[in-house]
Amino acid sequence: MKLYIKILLALLIVFTAIQFIQPAHNISGQVLPNDITKTVYVPDKALDILKNACYDCHNNNTRYPWHVNIQPVGWIMARHISNGKENLNFSEFGTYSQRKQVNKLRAIESSIRDGSMPLPSYKIMHSEATLNEMDKKQIFEWISNAKDSLSKNRLN
Repeated sequence: MKLYIKILLALLIVFTAIQFIQPAHNISGQVLPNDITKTVYVPDKALDILKNACYDCHNNNTRYPWHVNIQPVGWIMARHISNGKENLNFSEFGTYSQRKQVNKLRAIESSIRDGSMPLPSYKIMHSEATLNEMDKKQIFEWISNAKDSLSKNRLN
């Protein structure tokens, strides 16, 4: 057997074998008492935008596309979700101190303004995650109101 056929066969065996190593899925199926919607007021429109553009990586309930079952795509996505939740988890927003909540809201605003979020790779697969100017305006207004509300609560 020629060398390249042996190499292709070995790659096929490795590719098939890794399909059996699936990462755990990020699905809790519930809204926790520490969810951002239980901590600060989030208007429906802003919540829809967050769900479409942010929640899959920054929440405890990810909507998984079909291709997540093909490795190593699933591993890459699991890593993105882990990193996203480590930086900001909307499901656990209420566990953050008020100062940290305000800082997280500022970080959301900054990330949207500079275009670093949602990730370009995420927008390729999820066109609804691309934020237009009206979406950004809605999020910025909500963030401004939420920061004001949190600041007032801290003063009281």
